[in-house]
Amino acid sequence: MTKKYFPTLQNVNRAKLTLNEILSSTPLMENMNLSEQFGASVFLKREDLQIVRSYKIRGAYNKIKSLSQEELKNGVVCASAGNHAQGVAYSCQKLGIHGKIYMPTTTPRQKIKQVQMFGREFVEIVLIGDTYDDASTEAWKDCTENKKTFIHPFDDPLIIEGQATTALEILQDSTRQIDYLFVPIGGGGLIAGVGSYFKQVHPSTKIIGVEPAGAPSMSESLKQGKVVTLENIDKFVDGAAVQRVGEVTFDICQQVIDDIVLVPEGRICTKILELYNRDAIVIEPAGALSIAALDYYADQIKGKNVVCIVSGSNNDITRTEEIKERSLLFEGLKHYFIVRFPQRAGALRDFVENVLGPTDDITHFEYTKKNSRERGPAFVGIEVQDHKDVEGLLNRMKENGFVYEYVNDKPDLFQYLI
Repeated sequence: MTKKYFPTLQNVNRAKLTLNEILSSTPLMENMNLSEQFGASVFLKREDLQIVRSYKIRGAYNKIKSLSQEELKNGVVCASAGNHAQGVAYSCQKLGIHGKIYMPTTTPRQKIKQVQMFGREFVEIVLIGDTYDDASTEAWKDCTENKKTFIHPFDDPLIIEGQATTALEILQDSTRQIDYLFVPIGGGGLIAGVGSYFKQVHPSTKIIGVEPAGAPSMSESLKQGKVVTLENIDKFVDGAAVQRVGEVTFDICQQVIDDIVLVPEGRICTKILELYNRDAIVIEPAGALSIAALDYYADQIKGKNVVCIVSGSNNDITRTEEIKERSLLFEGLKHYFIVRFPQRAGALRDFVENVLGPTDDITHFEYTKKNSRERGPAFVGIEVQDHKDVEGLLNRMKENGFVYEYVNDKPDLFQYLI
């Protein structure tokens, strides 16, 4: 029976030497606000401060640097809409080799420009298909036809060993025994690498994986004891939302993960805003995963030494409004209604004066007057200051004769209207 692959300390140390050619260690920083909030010593491993603003450069460079001269001559290929593409592009530029990067046509322009900036004249970007799977299919086809090397985003031993160097740095820089390590999970490359290193060097540390609730691919796979493909996922946490984790990473994760926390996308958004407002830290949704998980481990980590890996900061500023909206909805501070207003003068004024509380605010209003009907529907969004305020709002609508339909808990209608 063939022994399954497991990263060795020797190979991780070798990967670290390889990465020393282009990278410096990212800081391990204690966060005073989080430490005070949870009554623990909370440290952040700041992979958002990498040259390409995510840990992905570690695995990409380690893999590409390992290729033979013949393989390098033929060039490399990857499929990615985000951080992996930037890591591959930067590696190609540093090593002076040709890389072809396939990205979905839906990829934001900002990310395409970043890849081009890091890769310069050494990278060719091909926009094809509407999804990552479409781009990946074309990338593999290119590899087969032109004898190029495919650089997988996570399911490759050399990628995993590159990501594992994050753990090596954490243990080198920490002056305390680490009780808990929170690691975001997408395809599993980071937690497979980091978890395997810790289990060999500091096995008492609890390895807690963190996935977005809308894409629990590793969690489901571990439950079923095999890699499963999720039919539908919420792609909002784009750096960690995958339908299927890696076969190699899954085998390792079965051995190294102590627990997995599923964090709702709305909670992640709240954490992004808090980190920006309190600490001036700008991170992408996947980068906030490990920190957002602390809320669900508050009792266990009290008085403990905790490390959260902040995986990346490639956040598109155009997403800010969506992030704020998702946060408000999750926290119960934003509510949408279809209100049937009486079609008479002064109906809206009565609503504002008699229904809205002193701190309630109308943030969305769409209304079409229909003269042939007695009542006209309006789509109304209301932001409250405290989640408990909505109860009074609903009572006042009933007391003043406003017929309404609550939209927040009707997902199909909500997606159509918002």
